[in-house]
Amino acid sequence: MLKKMLAAACVLLQLAACGQKNHVEQSKTFSKMNESQANPNHDAAHTSIATFGAGCFWCTEAQFQQLKGVTKVVSGYMGGTVKNPTYKEVCTGNTGHAEVTQVTFDPSVVSYDELLAAFFVSHDPTQLNRQGNDYGTQYRSAIFYHNEEQKEKAMHYIKALNDEHAYPSPIVTEVTAEEPFYPAEDYHQDYYNQNGSQPYCQMVIQPKLEKFKKVFKDKLK
Repeated sequence: MLKKMLAAACVLLQLAACGQKNHVEQSKTFSKMNESQANPNHDAAHTSIATFGAGCFWCTEAQFQQLKGVTKVVSGYMGGTVKNPTYKEVCTGNTGHAEVTQVTFDPSVVSYDELLAAFFVSHDPTQLNRQGNDYGTQYRSAIFYHNEEQKEKAMHYIKALNDEHAYPSPIVTEVTAEEPFYPAEDYHQDYYNQNGSQPYCQMVIQPKLEKFKKVFKDKLK
């Protein structure tokens, strides 16, 4: 069922899931990620790209857009076997794609470590193929790395979080090399800003966004 057709009962289930979210930001590993400094010597004219799957891309797009140093966020699909998939096709779970947000950022302002911190706050990485009331492999937790440094950092922090028992359950985030990225349909882009009055935005995205802003209050645009 498409998200636009969510009934009130489904929204309440989503809210309940959000209320039970783990507080990873209290861990030492999270502090290390979040305190990692950007590279002031990096040429600001040369941006970098990070790609994350963290459940519904409407939610994660709205969160990453808030961070200083993030210059562009595009919702789309990655990790599947079908070329140019549509949202309807991805929702079946048969294309193999994950809903992702592709983040363009300036490493002289925000580090990849800080983006990983945002990733772990934006969703629950211990839920396998789901986030709250959204079920299916398209909602899997995933980090698609664009170079070996991103891969090493992702693997390092996942191990550290697991070793620290930052979550009650092990992290199930998939870490894999980037694959072809297919931007989602236009109506998915900048969704929260364009549709803030919609029930899903008010009842699901907004609470997540408010928490995100509190955690990263010193890093907001």
